[in-house]
Amino acid sequence: MAKKEKSFEQSLARLEEIVRLLEKGDAPLAESLGLFEEGAGLIRECGKLLDEAEQKVVQLRKGPDGAPEELPFE
Repeated sequence: MAKKEKSFEQSLARLEEIVRLLEKGDAPLAESLGLFEEGAGLIRECGKLLDEAEQKVVQLRKGPDGAPEELPFE
């Protein structure tokens, strides 16, 4: 079964939850490492989603003559 990708908002909410759990400092070391690894993966995924969104915004903002224009997405 393929892994379903989370939305940016879902990933960010989970990342905030992980930060709260790690800041409490009462999780065992193995669990803390697992949370840290999960968080690092979520940061990468969120960064990727933000980069993709930025590219779409750039396509929407700037036409060939520099004027705002909506361009088709690929």
